[in-house]
Amino acid sequence: MFQNPKTQKLALVVANGPLPDGVAQLETFAAVAALRVAADGGARHFLAAGLLPHFLVGDLDSLPASDLDALQNAGVAVLRHPARKDATDLELALDVALAQGADEVVVLAALGARWDQTLANMLLLALERYDRVPMCVVAGAQTLRVLRPGRAHQLAGASGDTLSLIPIAGPAAGITTSGLDYPMQHGTLPFGATLGVSNVLTSATASVAFESGLLLAMHISHAQ
Repeated sequence: MFQNPKTQKLALVVANGPLPDGVAQLETFAAVAALRVAADGGARHFLAAGLLPHFLVGDLDSLPASDLDALQNAGVAVLRHPARKDATDLELALDVALAQGADEVVVLAALGARWDQTLANMLLLALERYDRVPMCVVAGAQTLRVLRPGRAHQLAGASGDTLSLIPIAGPAAGITTSGLDYPMQHGTLPFGATLGVSNVLTSATASVAFESGLLLAMHISHAQ
């Protein structure tokens, strides 16, 4: 699931959306994360798991005062921002993770009922300033990441898993893939088309390389 198996400092960033698997997935990632960051109400998920974030970031409008007091008393670093600001709490939390030296970031609880927030959270990974650090959004069996051109991407999974490749910055061109049921050779995925949706891994790893554009890669694990 991780992009970089040699990660030295994994950051776990938890937003305020739902956790499809309860706190089990949070506990799994927290056990290997060197840094834990809560985006506002995401701190409630840490507390539900009996854990503390290292940083709490946001305008704190989604966190009960009693929880905030408990976190501060426990020594959590609270970075409070005004409600009228130019970035969401999750974007601010990602910036904190990078400022603290994270070399990989996993985001939980970023997909929810608010489609505007969900779409914005997914597209955060496409920000140019996040290019230097592998990031993914995980929601149960689904792992989402943004792929950039000019490099070879190796996506680990299992034969039978679903992989959708969706262009998000105009067409993505010069695409070559392997390890997929429907491979491409120097192909193009038009922006807005569904050509890249619901492909299937035929081996434990899929390879994706392309020359221009941006791809949103959604990997769905079907492991029992």
